Amino acid sequence: MGIRIDQQLIFRGIGRRKVRSKKLMSSVIEQMKRLLKIILLSDHFILYFSILFFLILWPFFPWMASVSNILNVSSNMWPLLALAIGQMFVLIVGGIDLSQTSTMALTSVSGAMIMTTKLDPNQFSNNPLWGLIITEDGGIFSSSPFAVPMAIAVMLLIGALIGFCNGFAVAKFKMASFMVTLVSMMFFSSLAIYLTLSENIMYLPSSFNAIGKSSIGFVSYSFLVTGSLALIAFFILSKTVLGTWFYAVGKNIKTSIVSGVPTERVIIQAYVISGICAAIGSILYSARLEAGRPTLGQNLLLDIIGAVVIGGVSLFGGRGKVLHAIYGVLFFVLLANFLSMMNLSFSVVNVIKGAFILIAALLDVIRTKFLAHQSLA
Repeated sequence: MGIRIDQQLIFRGIGRRKVRSKKLMSSVIEQMKRLLKIILLSDHFILYFSILFFLILWPFFPWMASVSNILNVSSNMWPLLALAIGQMFVLIVGGIDLSQTSTMALTSVSGAMIMTTKLDPNQFSNNPLWGLIITEDGGIFSSSPFAVPMAIAVMLLIGALIGFCNGFAVAKFKMASFMVTLVSMMFFSSLAIYLTLSENIMYLPSSFNAIGKSSIGFVSYSFLVTGSLALIAFFILSKTVLGTWFYAVGKNIKTSIVSGVPTERVIIQAYVISGICAAIGSILYSARLEAGRPTLGQNLLLDIIGAVVIGGVSLFGGRGKVLHAIYGVLFFVLLANFLSMMNLSFSVVNVIKGAFILIAALLDVIRTKFLAHQSLA
């Protein structure tokens, strides 16, 4: 009888320990889920990941921490950030802009043709604009002291017009943004090549080239330009009614219409901002390369979209911050810097970049589900 009682006590003790271990395990799992949610939903997740990425690679590749490499990473950030900010606005309203790179190409050659100081007749005499806009002595404003401001104004205007055309087609005709901007990409990139006969336009004014290469002390002009753009974008999104409308349209366009939001106008404005940002990126890249290039930005589309998606701007619309674009660009530039130093082939680099974008898209889906679950709870 005593033995049976002891066995029962032993079995009860074992059962209690099992229950306790199960409770402990479930508690640990629950804590891990909460921690994962906090990390995934944090605005600074990609910043933490970028720092971790850098620290892991640093012991194996010490050159990444060299002053020259850090300056190179920094100089690569600012033009890409200008483009990413424009793409962010379009993604927030639930669209996408594939035409940013072709906008860069067209604005680059258009501005260069206006302000170039010399052209080779052997290369450009068959150009359709020869004798009208460009001559052997340069562009139409080459001798004017306002050549650079005029060229920049034309570049920004062309960027805004392309953005307006894209936004008008999407908003008024309810066309898919992917198709509209894909056609724009093909048309305007071809137009840039046609206008220049695939020739780069050199001999740009030194005052224009200084925008992409010079600095005030340790602060580059490109940083000042993009930093100002980022501040303006932050103000629009967080401090204005227009910013609230951007998010509302991206979250639910039908609800926005019922609420009285001018959805068509908001969508057009998002694409106009994207076009202007593409023109600003074109200015910075053209000044840095000291040329108007009809193929400018040809390989940048993956970087632009990848940076904003990795940063946390949602592909489903309604979510995104300037901070997300900054963090995404920082990580993507670090990744590109590391891959270029590894001397990998172009195709391998694109495969790796594509893999990271795919992971970022998956994280975006997980974040969206978490947020939907929280709102229902």
